[in-house]
Amino acid sequence: MLPALWTVHTPFWWVLRPISPSKKAQSSILKTCSRAKTSKMNTPAASRPGCTCSEREGCTMKKYAFAGASQRALWMYCKPMLESYQDVAVPCGVYDINFGRSQSFVKESGGNFKAYEDFDEMLRVEKPDCVIVTTADAYHAEYIVRALEAGCDAITEKPMTINEVMCRDILEAEKRTGRKVTVTFNYRYSPVNTKIKELLSQGLLGEIYSVHFEWLLTRNMALDGHGASYFRRWNSRMEKSGGLLVHKATHHFDLINWWIDQKPAKVSAFGQLRLFGGKNYPFGEKVMPGQRCSNCSYIDKCDFYWEIDDFDKRYYQSNEKHDGYIKDNCVYAEDIDIYDTMGVTVQYDKGAIMTYSLNATTPYDGHHIVINGSLGRLEMRLYSTGFEAEKQVHIRFYDLNNNVTDYAITKATGGHGGGDEKIRQMLFRGNTADPLGHAAGAMAGAYSILIGAAANNSIATGQVVDIEELLNG
Repeated sequence: MLPALWTVHTPFWWVLRPISPSKKAQSSILKTCSRAKTSKMNTPAASRPGCTCSEREGCTMKKYAFAGASQRALWMYCKPMLESYQDVAVPCGVYDINFGRSQSFVKESGGNFKAYEDFDEMLRVEKPDCVIVTTADAYHAEYIVRALEAGCDAITEKPMTINEVMCRDILEAEKRTGRKVTVTFNYRYSPVNTKIKELLSQGLLGEIYSVHFEWLLTRNMALDGHGASYFRRWNSRMEKSGGLLVHKATHHFDLINWWIDQKPAKVSAFGQLRLFGGKNYPFGEKVMPGQRCSNCSYIDKCDFYWEIDDFDKRYYQSNEKHDGYIKDNCVYAEDIDIYDTMGVTVQYDKGAIMTYSLNATTPYDGHHIVINGSLGRLEMRLYSTGFEAEKQVHIRFYDLNNNVTDYAITKATGGHGGGDEKIRQMLFRGNTADPLGHAAGAMAGAYSILIGAAANNSIATGQVVDIEELLNG
């Protein structure tokens, strides 16, 4: 007998819906404070810490400084701040080790704030409420800690950091200073991931037994070559990114931790470099020093040739002289030392087991998730690219009586499955209901990266790694 099938079409207009303010609060929000109208942002705090507005009490405006003039900082935070959140948020400065790119950041944003050559000077002069950290992953901890010690809160892109030592530094600084760290796990906010959290929170699966999570990054350049892109940039060096098990998988580990509400306890893993890196170079003995897509002799033969676009020429290539960072490195470079093929097993503190795989060599982008529990099984398959990419995602619940319930979720538009805009709403306005606990702090950031750090340690040593030992030192 075939199982019975019910389909539930779930609207997501209500997810993280705004809380309606009072009429008095509405008029206060709609009134733009003087700081949004002036370029003189370096006067001392007035009606609240970090605010230069003296014309009214209860000013909701906050000042944000940037550590890292990354493309992510520009498009995810700065431009939306100037275009959609100008009544509550204002960029007051940017610092990057590449001063030319900091200057480009200001110009591309269209804002009126200063590019700094010294991070601490920026904090002293601008007195921001919060520092948004978007540097290369290995430097997150340094700027988070310095921001906290200067009396600022910190918002950091994932991963919070790349190893257990830096993780402990952040947790200790947050406790010592009393300031707050927010980690921007935007995948939590996408409609399909929110729906899974809702179903599990309602007890749909009962006790959670096991999870399987498979993440696929395409090698196909016709489909944007997502997997190959990580081997062309700074992400391809373990010392900068912690590898894909930290840089990329931190999203996925956080989702599992959040969904099942358990803490990771022990980790074992394997990893290999099968397609990219120097040993896989197909055109001779090895890549010549300085070889990159824009000067390559094998443009017509290489499966991974990438033509740098006008924005990247303007934003990155023109600023290479400042720090030597190259955006279109060869994916077969000799110093690539991260993995493109990985498998991880995690034992959780309440008994659940997770198996996880990440492959940056596949024909299409997407991910597959299975969660097994005492009351049934939940399955979800999402195709981001390729011929099976659809406008809807289906979550299917199989109960113990041969019945299937299908939850059809319409894909949201925007970055990270619609999560980027929702997390901006939470960060900059804060007037959102959060019954499922979407907002993530430093401890959530810690447990997500510690799975990846433990996996890297396990690959290197062949041992099972204890998470609490990493956390406590």
